[in-house]
Amino acid sequence: MKKNSEKKNIRNTVFEYSLWACLAGIILAILIFFIELNENGLIFTFENVGSLIAKLPHMYVIIAIPIVALIVGWWFGKQTYKVAEKLYDLQTYKDNTQKKLLNFAEELSKGNLTSEYEPEKGNALGNIMIELRDNLQHNKEEELKRKEEDEQRNWSATGLATFGEILRNNNDDINKLAFEVISRLSEYINAVQGGFFILNDELAEDAHFELIAHFAYGRKKFSQKRVELSEGLIGRAAYEKNTIYLDEVPEEYIEITSGLGEANPRVLLIVPLKVNDEVHGVLELSSFHPFADHVIAFVEKVAESIATTISTVKTNIKTTKLLADSQEQADQLSQQEEEMRQNMEELQATQEEASKQTEEFMSFTNSVNHTLIHAEFDLNGVLLYANTKFLRKLGYSANSEVEGHHISMFISEKDKRQFNEIWDSLARGGKHYEGYMKLLAKNGKDIWTISTYTCVRNSMQNVEKILFLGIDTTQQQEQHLDYESQIKAINESSIKVEYMPSGRMVNCNQKFIDIMGYSSEELKDYSVFNFMGEDEQNDFESVWNNIITGQTYQGPAKVVAKNGDVKWFDVTYTPVYNMYDEISKVISIAHDITEQKNMELLTKQQSELLKQQESELKANEAELQEKLAEARREIKAQFQEVEKIKVRNEKTLEGAHDAIVTINQAGDVEFFNRASETLWGYMRQEVLGKNIKMLFRKYNQDDPDEFMVNLLHPDKRKVVGIRKEEKILAKDGSEKRVIIMLAGAKVQTEYTYTAFIQNIEEDAE
Repeated sequence: MKKNSEKKNIRNTVFEYSLWACLAGIILAILIFFIELNENGLIFTFENVGSLIAKLPHMYVIIAIPIVALIVGWWFGKQTYKVAEKLYDLQTYKDNTQKKLLNFAEELSKGNLTSEYEPEKGNALGNIMIELRDNLQHNKEEELKRKEEDEQRNWSATGLATFGEILRNNNDDINKLAFEVISRLSEYINAVQGGFFILNDELAEDAHFELIAHFAYGRKKFSQKRVELSEGLIGRAAYEKNTIYLDEVPEEYIEITSGLGEANPRVLLIVPLKVNDEVHGVLELSSFHPFADHVIAFVEKVAESIATTISTVKTNIKTTKLLADSQEQADQLSQQEEEMRQNMEELQATQEEASKQTEEFMSFTNSVNHTLIHAEFDLNGVLLYANTKFLRKLGYSANSEVEGHHISMFISEKDKRQFNEIWDSLARGGKHYEGYMKLLAKNGKDIWTISTYTCVRNSMQNVEKILFLGIDTTQQQEQHLDYESQIKAINESSIKVEYMPSGRMVNCNQKFIDIMGYSSEELKDYSVFNFMGEDEQNDFESVWNNIITGQTYQGPAKVVAKNGDVKWFDVTYTPVYNMYDEISKVISIAHDITEQKNMELLTKQQSELLKQQESELKANEAELQEKLAEARREIKAQFQEVEKIKVRNEKTLEGAHDAIVTINQAGDVEFFNRASETLWGYMRQEVLGKNIKMLFRKYNQDDPDEFMVNLLHPDKRKVVGIRKEEKILAKDGSEKRVIIMLAGAKVQTEYTYTAFIQNIEEDAE
């Protein structure tokens, strides 16, 4: 209003200049006439003025003075108007520019980095603000990206460590191992259902997959399932030895036959349990949400570890059974020999029994040869016998390549010194050796084994030969080295510290020492609280109490280095449990974010500078407030008009023949016309403000009627613009068939939906 008034005043300048100039001209002309009349001895009358003009013709010029003054005044007024108008436009432009810059600065101070602002040419401050916004956006995006990558690596490393411990603690019971794995894995990756299928190949002609563990919706399921080798997705994954991942399965898709039954899962992940290209089982996991790539890779790694454990457990079970059978047979043989010495009359029967036992022992030997790496050496280390598994593992094709050769050809040069000491002890009749041992394959590759070297004695108890039995553990060792590499990568890329539950520090990596400036000796008696200021210690005590009760903490932490510098870490504290499910220590993985924090402080300083500039713009606040008040009055008038229209529309809808119901975003009824009262049997007062669910039967979220499920649940997107035949629930409990169509409207951030409902049972009648 003030601006319009100023502009109107500028336009009035021409008129005022013209008026005052004209008045001045009239006054001047009158004065001149008075002087002339006075000089001629005349008084001022119109008759004397006329006589004077007739007597003195130049007085006509005096009469023209007001007209000339009017023209001159108009010209000066016009020039003044042009200059004032230019000054007004310039001030308006400046005010608009300052207003845009102020609004943009306010958006940045609120953290709205998507705010748009286009500075005018030559506006240095505006360009600086744009550059500041772009830098803040870039820093925020980089921080989010780095944080996401760190979280994925930490999540994967923690998960692998957790499932490694599960596999170690349950490697003696396949069923318990299966349930522990599938339940913990389903929870860890947010799968709603999981199944653990193991290959049952006890009978080669009846090999199949058997469901031994089923976990769904947070509970153990007691299900039995048999899947043939070539049946469904389970059989396909096992046959192809590859992961099957089905994402975004549409609702109208044909039913998918999976190992868990017939369903329409949205996301399905099937991973074979394979080791050395041999499948031992299949994991099946389903979810309502897609699995990320790093989650699928994590499940595949876990599957490899599970397969290795299953393979080892199967081997251990077979070996234990064979060893038990061997011990039992040896006991029987000893008892029979005693009976033979006591009763020579039963010699023939005893010999036959001994022959039978010999055959059983040969059968046991054959079983060992099929299961274990088996070789026999004389006391000098010359190979006397090697089974097929020994030849295949070390890359030989026939016994002729190895028999008669010294054992040193299977030992690496790096290990010969240690091995010779072990062999010398065995050759002298020493205690048998059991432990990890590397063998050298034909191609020069190292084969890791769990080895047993046992002295075989003759009837005189002299060492006759040395028996070697082994199990190939190369893959387990490679996996162990892979885990060590991952830990090394964490140590090199992140700050890693280990604490006791009391808070005392027990270990840290070099990255922590380099950043904090302490030596290893100085850190011996330090605790997690020594690196914080007094204020941070008080706040952190409650956080630490939560950590040592089993909660993981992730967030920023302010620490003080040895030289007094303040450091900022983005840290994760993770409790580690021992075999008794007690917290044995707390591992801290952190990243130095000091530079980002300093950038935040710099940004804060710049914000203060912007506030200072804002105070300089306060001079225009009164004008802006006046405009705002005017805008509010206009909005109020518009709102009153909208209310009139709303009332008129509601009266129109009230008289509609069909039922009309309006609900808000939360599903509460806001409008219920007379036709709706007739259709449902409710009075309007009984329905208004209540949830729309009272007007329909109950629908579960997994109900196939998507239209009604979305209508009755506030967090679902409503299906609008289509006509659907549905059933309503009347007040008397009866159901009526209707045609319903939903229309939606959005006012600012709020949605309202109007349902137009036609009773088709009345039409049918």
